[in-house]
Amino acid sequence: MAVSHAAVGSRSNRAVLLTVTCLGQFMVLLDNTIVGAALPDMQHRLNTQLTGLQWIVNAYVLLVAMLLLSGGIFADRFGRKRVYLIGVAVFTAASVLCSLAPTVGWLLAGRVLQGIGAAAMSPASLALLAASHPVPQERIKAIGLWAGFSGIGLAAGPVAGGVLTEAFGWPAIFLVNLPIGVVLLVAGLRSLEEARNPNSPAIDIPGTVLSVLGVGALTYGLIEGGARGWTSPVILGSFAAAVILLAAFAAVEARCSAPMLPLRLFRQRLFTVSNTAMIVVGFALMGSSFFFSQFFVYVQGSSILRAGLQTLPASFAMVIVSPYAGRLAARYGFRIVVTTGLALAGLGLLVLGMVHADTGYGNVWWRLGLVGIGFALTLSPLTGAAIQAVSPQEGGLASGISSTTRQIGAVLGVAVLGAVVRGRQSGGATFETGLNSAFLTAGIVTSAAAVFTGLWLARSRSADGSAAPQRSDGAQAVTTSDEASANSPNRSKITR
Repeated sequence: MAVSHAAVGSRSNRAVLLTVTCLGQFMVLLDNTIVGAALPDMQHRLNTQLTGLQWIVNAYVLLVAMLLLSGGIFADRFGRKRVYLIGVAVFTAASVLCSLAPTVGWLLAGRVLQGIGAAAMSPASLALLAASHPVPQERIKAIGLWAGFSGIGLAAGPVAGGVLTEAFGWPAIFLVNLPIGVVLLVAGLRSLEEARNPNSPAIDIPGTVLSVLGVGALTYGLIEGGARGWTSPVILGSFAAAVILLAAFAAVEARCSAPMLPLRLFRQRLFTVSNTAMIVVGFALMGSSFFFSQFFVYVQGSSILRAGLQTLPASFAMVIVSPYAGRLAARYGFRIVVTTGLALAGLGLLVLGMVHADTGYGNVWWRLGLVGIGFALTLSPLTGAAIQAVSPQEGGLASGISSTTRQIGAVLGVAVLGAVVRGRQSGGATFETGLNSAFLTAGIVTSAAAVFTGLWLARSRSADGSAAPQRSDGAQAVTTSDEASANSPNRSKITR
């Protein structure tokens, strides 16, 4: 009977842990998409322009992108429970700060803190979850639920953002995190058990600082260039600083004994190609979705709530198709599935660039759905390809790098496509014409990536030098980022 009670207690504790970690990831992913629906209201109430909206999105995404890998190492060294709960506390407090922000500047400060909190929460939550389920079958099921909550958070964002903004104004989209954060802190303090990896590598502080500053300088130049002028000293200086900082980052990583980004991994063609394609996915997906609600509100005259609902086909398509992407890649190979996905997404963006103010929604929703289906087919297989390119011991690190490259692409997408819109407007074009140009640009880049991956994934090679198989009858050929994290000693370095 004692064993039975212990087993029941263990199952109960794991159920609470599963709830806490999944709810935390839901909150992080919800904040990725809930902001998009509120951008028109933010622009009106905060009296900001497109540049300000770009920073509101990128301040969060940039910090998450640059701190993901370091967040996992912090969790290993200082305790996964401690880092997770600190991340929750920072994220929750930052959400309150965002909701109270009287100006764009205060809001950006809150978004930066949110990004720091999210970068701590995601890898720590996945590490806690994987460590508490030592049996592989149970671990895979638990991580599947964790990933499912991620998808729900992404899909719920546009609707929740539209409803809350329409009823209470944009501050409500951040206040919704307050009760969730309080519940997570109370439940986490009472139920989570501390775990750490005593053999974790040293924290690469120089690499982390240089990466944040380098990508930040590049982002600043891309976002502000349209407003200040591309030849202004400030913009040229920011681009020059970006080049110097990123070159210094590469030099530091090449000589560091425990780099956050081991450059040797990029000697594998499969790893390089998959991460290059992942940058394009982040670029086109986040860059285009930044304008979805703005198109419906400013071009077609929809309410904020209706605009949030109108963007759902893309989110729902991703939630529905994503679980099958890895299976399709295992059956037909990375190259076929990724190339097909990029081609579909590119086609969807190209035809989305042809919609106008008088285009009926019946002729718009399927274009959004095509974009969602296409990108859903690429995310898991591209991560699987990156993992297959390295040794099994580095699968978790490879997955974390894949997530980071996607986030970097997202930062660049919002910055570059925003610059396209501003450039067209400065030339006398309407906002509608600028949006069309942005969607067409994203579609061209994505279509080019489809050709690139179709040609280069065909003869990619794995970490041991053997040809990377393009077909497999087993699930081992395609390992999702979550599965890799569960089986890798570096698992706390991963997030989705």
